[in-house]
Amino acid sequence: MTTVHLVMAWFAVISTGIAGLWALVSNYVPAVRKRPLWWLVAVAQASMVVQVVLGVILLSGFDKEAHERHVFYGFLTLISIGIIYAYRQQMEHKLYLLYGLGTLFVMGLGIRAMTFAL
Repeated sequence: MTTVHLVMAWFAVISTGIAGLWALVSNYVPAVRKRPLWWLVAVAQASMVVQVVLGVILLSGFDKEAHERHVFYGFLTLISIGIIYAYRQQMEHKLYLLYGLGTLFVMGLGIRAMTFAL
């Protein structure tokens, strides 16, 4: 289960990075605004949610211990995804910028959480 958590962490960080960069570029280059961007954002953010769920399962069911900051950044990642989603209607005129910067921020939180896992 720990290996699944680690592999999923790399997938989540890389996919959120790609999605964030694509959304950020889409803010400035309308030609790259394609539907697959939103599929990638959904997959990337869902993978982060799965990552948090796997972490909770590891902590509760497998008697694993984690650094308190690792847990903090994991939950902060989940909260950040919720905040980005909550602002999507208010920021509709800058939606690509919101998802670009927000998703890159989530990627950074994932990387930060990984540094405390070692």
